[in-house]
Amino acid sequence: MLQRILNLIRGFVGLFVSGVERTNPEALLEVEKENLREQISKYNDGLASHAALCERLMSQTRQLEAEERDLRAKAGANLRAGNREAAGQYALRLQTVQRELEEDRKQLEQAETTYKDLVKARNVSVQAAKAKLETLKSAINDMKMKKALAELTEMSTAMIGNIGGAGDTMDRLTSMVNEERDKAAGRARVAREKIDFTSVELKESEQRALADQALADFAAKEGIALGDASAPAAVKSMGPVAEKQ
Repeated sequence: MLQRILNLIRGFVGLFVSGVERTNPEALLEVEKENLREQISKYNDGLASHAALCERLMSQTRQLEAEERDLRAKAGANLRAGNREAAGQYALRLQTVQRELEEDRKQLEQAETTYKDLVKARNVSVQAAKAKLETLKSAINDMKMKKALAELTEMSTAMIGNIGGAGDTMDRLTSMVNEERDKAAGRARVAREKIDFTSVELKESEQRALADQALADFAAKEGIALGDASAPAAVKSMGPVAEKQ
């Protein structure tokens, strides 16, 4: 039972962590960069240790080379001096040094080759890791851009929907206005039909009759015949000219 509870807790923790990673990939990328820096640092420590081994072998090789030259010189000097026993001891020691020197040279060559291979492997691994990190960074940026584009598209879709709704409202408003306008026009028509145009025509006839009567009175006072209203004006205009003649 305890194991099942622990598994359940681990499952919840895993889901929580996965959710956090999914919502914040930049933080996860920074963690991976830090892990890469730590791995490179540890790898460089190992390379430093291996380089120290190479330096130690080089130092031993130089010492043995110097000892070899010294023993060869001493063995030769004692042999030429007739001191065969001492020459033999130096010659025996020279053989041992030569074997050690040959072994150290082989080890140094192998160590140098291994060091170069390790450096090459480190550089290749670091370049591959950096390329992968850059790819992830580019993918994250592309993801953010596409998410932003998706959000803008969704906003645009919603806005278009709202605009369509507003258009429906305006259509309804236009229909209402037209309906009220038609009602008003109908009411005006009904009102016109209720007007007694007979009495209006009678009043209009009365007005014309009164106007005609007023005109006749005016003409009688002025001495103008209504039949040729232009004749008196012509007579008056011709009068002074006739008198001069």
